[in-house]
Amino acid sequence: MQADANSAISASSAHLLRLATGAGTAFRRHLDGLPPWLVPIVGWIGWVVTLTLMAPRTPYLLLDRATAEANIARLRARMAGLGTPVRPHLKTTKSVEVARLIFGDAPGPITVSTLAEAEAFAAAGYTDILYAVGISPAKVADAARLRERGVDLTVLLDSVEQAEAVARAGVPALVEIDCDGHRGGLLPDDPALDRIASVIRPRGVLVHAGESYHARSVAELQAAAEHERAVAVAAAQRLGDVPVVSVGSTPTAHFATDLTGVTEVRAGNYVLFDLVMAGIGVCTPADIAAAVVVTVIGHRAERGWIMTDGGWMATSRDRGTARQPVDQGYGLVTALDGTPYPDLIMRDASQEHGILGLRDGSAQRLPVLPVGTRVRILPNHACATTAQHDGYQVRDTAGSSTIAGYWPRIRGW
Repeated sequence: MQADANSAISASSAHLLRLATGAGTAFRRHLDGLPPWLVPIVGWIGWVVTLTLMAPRTPYLLLDRATAEANIARLRARMAGLGTPVRPHLKTTKSVEVARLIFGDAPGPITVSTLAEAEAFAAAGYTDILYAVGISPAKVADAARLRERGVDLTVLLDSVEQAEAVARAGVPALVEIDCDGHRGGLLPDDPALDRIASVIRPRGVLVHAGESYHARSVAELQAAAEHERAVAVAAAQRLGDVPVVSVGSTPTAHFATDLTGVTEVRAGNYVLFDLVMAGIGVCTPADIAAAVVVTVIGHRAERGWIMTDGGWMATSRDRGTARQPVDQGYGLVTALDGTPYPDLIMRDASQEHGILGLRDGSAQRLPVLPVGTRVRILPNHACATTAQHDGYQVRDTAGSSTIAGYWPRIRGW
């Protein structure tokens, strides 16, 4: 009997380690995988950890649940007012727990950027999935296998070669339409649309207004949203009676005033937001729900530097605000409670070192941050920064010092 107990403990050790950083619903869900006699013991461990886990090893990724929930509610209300459903793009957060934050216990339609995401969300009960990256013919078989499991997976294409590959496998597709020269897709009057339609019957069209990320005013954002809508509707009309007219970006979703002819809106960054979005007026820094927590490890007083243990491996190399009126370096620095230090940014980064300092031209005084002080770095680009981490340390209330759980992220392609 003792040997059996020891064996069970050994077999469950990795599971226990995961539980030690989990809490709430996610924690309770994992209890189902343990031997019955171990459940009350592990439950007690989880309860203690939930109350006392105040200082994970830095650098780590922090998610403010309450802020994310407010961001989700904001877009939901806006789209309800325009009469168009949201198909959230989960490429930013890559988390089943975040998907549950959006949908609750009733999985809805989602967008993904990798087949690994599609597989993970399908395993969690999400069955209406749009894979919104142009399909490689080599991946069509994987897409078909997901459909054989009962997943209504739709892929994306913009060429006859792709259309032929998905037609052979019986996988439905949307045609990507280019509205602003941002990346892939066909122009709405491209003759290739007719050639694709001769190979397959598309489910519809997809448009992404990527250039909206460079807008400088409300008028420009509204114009980008209307252009995105008009291009999508025109392409759909050319293809005939297609059921799906899908548009989306976080900026245009928040500034669209008319979605006539659109059947769904895709957005992903809106759950977390970031400094690029703040820079174009879609949100404020206070709306940013994810940050990297780092520790001060030294000072170079003669240069006005504060050194931290979080370099570009923790924050990413993204410098998306460099082209905006306010350059935030590698990120904006705040206290752990979210209060910004005036003009303090992450000025530079090497692999595992961050350099904090005042932005150029600042009249502020460098704050006194002793070695051991923890601060938050708000990201330029949430997608890039979160991709540097395996999961989120989650706190339920912005400003709280208590970690309420750990939400793993989906990795790979």
